[in-house]
Amino acid sequence: MNLRDLVYGLYARRVEGRLDHAQVPKHIGVILDGNRRWAKASGGTPEQGHKAGADKIQELLGWCAETDVEVVTLWMLSTDNLNRPEEQLVPLLAIIEDAVRALAADGRWRVHHVGTLDLLPARTQSVLKEAEQATLDNTGILVNVAVGYGGRQEIADAVRSLLLEHAERGTSFEELAETIDVEHISEHLYTRGQPDPDLVIRTSGEQRLSGFMLWQSAHSEYYFCEVHWPAFRKVDFLRALRDYAARHRRFGS
Repeated sequence: MNLRDLVYGLYARRVEGRLDHAQVPKHIGVILDGNRRWAKASGGTPEQGHKAGADKIQELLGWCAETDVEVVTLWMLSTDNLNRPEEQLVPLLAIIEDAVRALAADGRWRVHHVGTLDLLPARTQSVLKEAEQATLDNTGILVNVAVGYGGRQEIADAVRSLLLEHAERGTSFEELAETIDVEHISEHLYTRGQPDPDLVIRTSGEQRLSGFMLWQSAHSEYYFCEVHWPAFRKVDFLRALRDYAARHRRFGS
């Protein structure tokens, strides 16, 4: 361990010691950004960057478990990413599949896919379904893996699901228009039944949501971190929690 690691470790323990667990967010959304830029800065390949980013996930979940976080949503692949050239997309999907298998094999987490399965290759679909089924009875953190996910797509899918449900019931459009409200749409989101994210963290310095959980994040707090995702440290995570705890959430009041 070098001097810098020692200093960071001491600082992390200091921040953690002052953390009020009663003020910890119950649901954290994370935009895992900066894998390729980290790899480029390190002299590696994009694939190595994505692999390093996937390996970081287990560390993050360990920190979340230590601080009583209950739900974590990881944005691993957007619908826009699916338009990448095949030579980029195929190895990226393989890394994501390995990461999801590792989450399921860990034995602590409950894995839940959020996104549009039909947009993904059959093998990726199978991995996601198997991981979700294998972890149904786990009691640890609920881990939403957002693969093939887009915020606008989610809202469109929710409205489509709502319309189909009422069509089966024989509800007229006039009746539906009179009764539909926010909660009706929420009941058809990928995250239905879950609390909305209290905190959204984005790494690599970008200060935008890029379509991440557009509906659910209406009242979320945002934390933008300069460090690229593979280099994200426990001290960065604790700083995000400390920043969140210091804010006064008014929800429009």
